[in-house]
Amino acid sequence: MRDPIFPHCHLLGIEGLSPLEINRLLDLSDPYVAQNRGSDKASKNLKGRTVVNLFFENSTRTRTSFELAALRLGANVINMQIGSSSVSKGETLIDTAVTLNAMHPDVLVVRHPQSGAVKLLSEKVNCAVVNGGDGSHEHPTQALLDALTIRRRRNKIEGLKVAICGDVAHSRVARSNFYLLLTLGAEVRVIAPRTLIPSELDRLGVQTYTDMREGLRDCDIVMMLRVQNERMTGSFIPSVREYFRFFGLDREKLALAKPDALIMHPGPMNRGVEIDSDVADDFERSVIREQVELGVAVRMAILELLANNLSAKRVDSDGEE
Repeated sequence: MRDPIFPHCHLLGIEGLSPLEINRLLDLSDPYVAQNRGSDKASKNLKGRTVVNLFFENSTRTRTSFELAALRLGANVINMQIGSSSVSKGETLIDTAVTLNAMHPDVLVVRHPQSGAVKLLSEKVNCAVVNGGDGSHEHPTQALLDALTIRRRRNKIEGLKVAICGDVAHSRVARSNFYLLLTLGAEVRVIAPRTLIPSELDRLGVQTYTDMREGLRDCDIVMMLRVQNERMTGSFIPSVREYFRFFGLDREKLALAKPDALIMHPGPMNRGVEIDSDVADDFERSVIREQVELGVAVRMAILELLANNLSAKRVDSDGEE
């Protein structure tokens, strides 16, 4: 049977998920943390299943994390090389989806530069689909691993003051975190230059600051974002030096947050642009490496849950026929 709390066969975003559904995903992820830290990391929970990683954008952490997660669950993994696939010959996203669907994969993990492309693809296939990041829209598994990191360190999310700092306008990580953190009762602040603050934040209930020192005051979590030059068309920041001076995290600015405030970053980091190396490598307060570690556990839980929900759906459909 499908999971009674999270019965969905796709994970396309955090927006629209209930607190119960989000916590269900986090609860399922927790046991995999211990398993991954043990000597025997393998299981047969997805033996015989096939997971396809379809990444239309470069990725190190997310693709490798999904691959490792699937392998530790005993699944077969295929990494599609877009540069050498028919996509490079002009094949459309829909044609690619139809082709892959004919091979009967169980889970398709997709990253695409266009917002909404993963949702469109999910409507054309019979397998489970996970959004590995679509344009500037969402990156749900990153928000979930961020939440798991916070919850394991602070034992809660509700009531925490979380500052998300940097290139919010182009960040799918930020959007997924807005939805998740607000849904679970955190106070969310955005700190960025005016040019990098999207207008829709007002309706979400996010507090916005253009002064980093003011925005960081008394925060429990400081989440830095990468400056995404590849998504910028035009001049959003005057210079790297000026950006770091006003919006880069260093010891002086961090001192305004709570003394035990955690430092987070989704990676890859631009050291000396959005974060100082001394802060990033502070093993007492920085949980950046822990985020990477817990990402595997979160993705294991999601792959197993969606694959099992899909199997249950197929059984139910056969029964109805």
